[in-house]
Amino acid sequence: MWRYFTPAIAFLLLGALFAVALVRIENGTMDPRAIKSPLLGKAAPTFVLPTVTEPSRPFDSAVLKGHPYVINVWGTWCPACREEHSALLVIARRAGIPFIGIDWKDDRQQAQQYLGQLGNPYTETVADDEGRVAIDWGVYGAPETFLVGADGQVLVKFAGALTEAIWAEKFAPFVQGGG
Repeated sequence: MWRYFTPAIAFLLLGALFAVALVRIENGTMDPRAIKSPLLGKAAPTFVLPTVTEPSRPFDSAVLKGHPYVINVWGTWCPACREEHSALLVIARRAGIPFIGIDWKDDRQQAQQYLGQLGNPYTETVADDEGRVAIDWGVYGAPETFLVGADGQVLVKFAGALTEAIWAEKFAPFVQGGG
């Protein structure tokens, strides 16, 4: 007889868990973008990827060693990436550190047009056609932005559209001069 009630009880418990999470999101005590990255405080993944503008010229992230830098995962197919783009242009100019754009599972020609039309905030833009590098970084959706310290450790991860206010609150304290 319990075999009939067990699925119903499990369903009710799961429903209660979801209801609690929704209430916490609604009243502001839980931010769904605040998912902690297992990379925080650990070495940033390294990669070698073709550049968006010159696919025959690979970019090796090892050249960033010893310097703080930002990784921004984006795609032309991503509405939130377009939303954050104007803020990225301002932030990247002010921050004074390299901004590396990882164009995630995208068409390179569309990416070139996108950057040509909207402006290019990136020091370098690489193409992660298969999404393997994004997996190494623990990306689950675009846009996602990471700050890596000069020691190569991931200091900050933010999921969602970056704004100047979010940069000032979460990233700038780690960047010399505040950016």
